[in-house]
Amino acid sequence: MRSAPLAAALSAAAHLVAAVIRGRNLDQALGAAALDGPLRAAARDLAAGALRRYGRGDFFLARLMERPPTDPVVRGLLLAALYRLEVRPEDAHTTVDQCVQAAAGIAHGKFKGLVNGVLRNFLRRQAELTDAVAADEVAAHQHPRWWLDRLRTAYPDAWREIAAADNGHPPMGLRANLRHGSAAERLAELTAAGIGARQLDDTALLLDKPVAVEALPGFAAGRLSVQDWGAQQAAPLLDARAGMRVLDACAAPGGKTGHLLERADLDLLALDADGARAARVADNLTRLGLTGAVKTADCRNVDDWWDGRLFDRILADVPCSASGVVRRHPDAKWLRRPGDVAKFARTQAEILVGLWRLLAPGGRMLYCTCSVFPEENGLQVASFVAGHADARRLPTGDGEGDQWQLLPTAEHDGFFYALLEKAA
Repeated sequence: MRSAPLAAALSAAAHLVAAVIRGRNLDQALGAAALDGPLRAAARDLAAGALRRYGRGDFFLARLMERPPTDPVVRGLLLAALYRLEVRPEDAHTTVDQCVQAAAGIAHGKFKGLVNGVLRNFLRRQAELTDAVAADEVAAHQHPRWWLDRLRTAYPDAWREIAAADNGHPPMGLRANLRHGSAAERLAELTAAGIGARQLDDTALLLDKPVAVEALPGFAAGRLSVQDWGAQQAAPLLDARAGMRVLDACAAPGGKTGHLLERADLDLLALDADGARAARVADNLTRLGLTGAVKTADCRNVDDWWDGRLFDRILADVPCSASGVVRRHPDAKWLRRPGDVAKFARTQAEILVGLWRLLAPGGRMLYCTCSVFPEENGLQVASFVAGHADARRLPTGDGEGDQWQLLPTAEHDGFFYALLEKAA
């Protein structure tokens, strides 16, 4: 695939970062941008890198300028350039030159001199500024202070490792569809296609480096799906068996839905409150050759969608802060606010209470988040169980305890699981 011109990629990245600074989601901004394949990929890489290191880049700008630029696009351009100067030091001259070219397209070029001066000043002072980062916690760990405080409180011995994992590139995990053969067979296909990977368990594969899904042998035919190893733990934990009536209450984009149906023939209903996201669930099931009912509905508004029949299994993969998958959405660190965690916790509590009455006696509900914050996880489940005498916690994970907190690592993202059984 041809490469996008660097000036064009920097310009596009500047507008994407600017959209986030204004409060927009990076994926939404990317979806609204008219970018072709190579330019889209290059711009997203630069924007994601700049946002991943936003605390560091912001630290540099505060020391390189008396007053940081008020124009979000100029700020986005400088942040993208600073990111590239650090990760591609051998290409510093080209980065500065191309960034100045990109600046020519902003406000009739009136910021060209400013951009050139700031970047050249950074190169002159890079060693000094880099040394100073260590004394600033937000710059050093590249997270908002409130986020670091929460991690430190919850994980006093591991918060630095969690922050470091958040700042890395996410792994690309795959799930083998066992209806079409084993994970070992899928690994052999990947190897034959020149794609490096290793097998993690009976269904999970981990690529050595990410590739486009179009390059994955068997993806279009439904033999493989892209899914993190951590997310793949939901289906076996819920243990839905053939013939059971199952609800996937917050299903999009459908990875867990597909995994449940790959494991057993189920009477499954998948819900999502967003119509476009619900359509993605249906598309995934079509690609996999699986059958399940998909509806657009807020699972809390039971009267809008429930037919009165109880469920044997419920997967409550609830909306959350996504603090366990923030390396996939680096804008989230800077868009989230401290009060958002409590807002998510209230929604999660409403979902738990609302869905519990739809669970058949003896049935099981799996509560799941992609968060690492206890307010959304262990504390949420403890509060629910304390108020429901008919709820019993079951072992999860490797059999140690009744909840499973996965922290992000090089192999998987951060997830939380708690399995609840309703008294018969």
